Amino acid sequence: MRRAPRGIAVLFLAAVVLCGTRTATAQLKFLRGQNVAPIFEGWRRDQDRSIRMYFGYLNRNYEEVLDIPVGPGNGFEPEAADRGQPTHFLTRRQRFVFQVRLPKDWDPKRRVIWTIVANGKTEKAQGWLQPEWEIDDGVIQMNLGPGGAPPADPPNTAPTITGSADQTVTLPGTLTLTASATDDGIPKPRKLAPGAAAPPAGSAGVNIRWIHYRGAGEVAFSAATSERVYGKPAELTTKVTFSAPGSYVLRAIANDGLLEASHDVTVTVK
Repeated sequence: MRRAPRGIAVLFLAAVVLCGTRTATAQLKFLRGQNVAPIFEGWRRDQDRSIRMYFGYLNRNYEEVLDIPVGPGNGFEPEAADRGQPTHFLTRRQRFVFQVRLPKDWDPKRRVIWTIVANGKTEKAQGWLQPEWEIDDGVIQMNLGPGGAPPADPPNTAPTITGSADQTVTLPGTLTLTASATDDGIPKPRKLAPGAAAPPAGSAGVNIRWIHYRGAGEVAFSAATSERVYGKPAELTTKVTFSAPGSYVLRAIANDGLLEASHDVTVTVK
């Protein structure tokens, strides 16, 4: 058998090794040291023709939560750098985190750019009114729902949530916050499988969770998530402690399994 020239064999071996290295690197789970990628989720028009652009992010770390204040490392352009984006970045993929509102006469070709600098790497997300990126509640719930859930039938509306007003607390004091959410009952509970004693847990209803949205100190919730309930309001009371003075935003999120609504509380910690 005729052998391949040595140079070709070496190049082939190098290609195999390089391919294997890339595959192995792609499969690694990095706990810390990775960056945050901002993500443009899409846009929609309200009834008054004003525009909402939706953004989320991917914190590539599996453990490291990053605090990046509004400014050159976490800002929008053009115009205001602060568009309500988070400064406390939870791990992994966070979808449809916030909205940027724009006037109805916004130039379709003009871009809204979100820049994040994390662990030495700069990432940008650019949003503009590209027709293919126009979304509605059906698209949102397919992304937020379990396993790419199809649009509900009859149509689903997001929960309604209310909660505590803005607060001030002096360390080492503890703060008590409450939130309440109601829903339209969609999606409905799944039908029982033959022989099943109860519907699958979490198959319908609304629940509430509290998250740390802004502020550089550590925040701890005594109860971060409520049980999912159907046919009645969800309620969640939590005691909150802070590690350092500063200004914080805590967010209560109501989720009906397909769509979400949020309530923010600004807390001044002295």
